Order: sequence, then C-alpha cells, then structure tokens
Amino acid sequence: MRLWSLHPKYLDPQGLVALWREALLAQAVLRGDTRGYRNHPQLHRFSDHATPLSAISLYLKNVHLEAVARGYAFDVSKIGPAQELVSLTVTAGQMEYEWKHLLAKLKVRNPALCQKWQVIERPEAHPIFRVCPGEVASWERQ
Repeated sequence: MRLWSLHPKYLDPQGLVALWREALLAQAVLRGDTRGYRNHPQLHRFSDHATPLSAISLYLKNVHLEAVARGYAFDVSKIGPAQELVSLTVTAGQMEYEWKHLLAKLKVRNPALCQKWQVIERPEAHPIFRVCPGEVASWERQ
C-alpha cells in the first residue's frame, strides 16, 4: 500500500488507479470493515489523526478530482463523508524520499513522464498535506 504524499497529478495512469484502490482500502481499514492491513505503516498518518475518516475522505476526494480532470470515471460515491476540514503534515524528507521513489517507478513504467518530471526540484504535496521540515517519516519502509 502506498498512500502518496505527493500531489496525484504526478502519477501515471497506473499509479493513479493504484492510489485510488489503495486509498479506498485504507478507508475500509479505518472504518473497521476489513481485518487486513490494520497495522500497515502507511495508515499511521491517518489513524493517528483526531478524525481519521475525515482525513482519508478528503485525501480520496482530491484523488477523485485528479481522476475527473483526466477523464476517468472513479465512483465518488465510494468516498465516505468528511465531517471536518483536515490538514496533515508531511516532512520535506518524506517528500524527497517519495519523489525519488516515484521517479524510479516512472523510469521503468513511463519514461516520457519521468523525463517530464525530472526537472522539478520540489514537487507539490497532495492538497491535504502541509510540508514541514524533517527527515523521512519513521513509518516509512526504506
């Protein structure tokens, strides 16, 4: 499971579809609808929040917005309601780690897109995240 801190606009089609499916799975886990993945490190940033379901809902809504902008037909009805606006933090170190990880994936899967994004030094975060100083997150599997 990879719940990117990066803005979903940087993902290739396969990456965006995978993110949608994995974020829906994360939502199910946070709701208690599934027994698997309950301790997955990628969920900590959501489960540690005061309103984890609102956080994952807002995360999914932004993924959905990117999908709609690309003409995809992701089912918005699968996103649970957000009870409040949520802002999460992500460290600059985590963003850098994820950016390198994404570029490595794109180099193999979509070289043209990789080349397009390589000129970006500081990619945008997913809209739910605010970037703050710091190293790679402790929950990240390196």
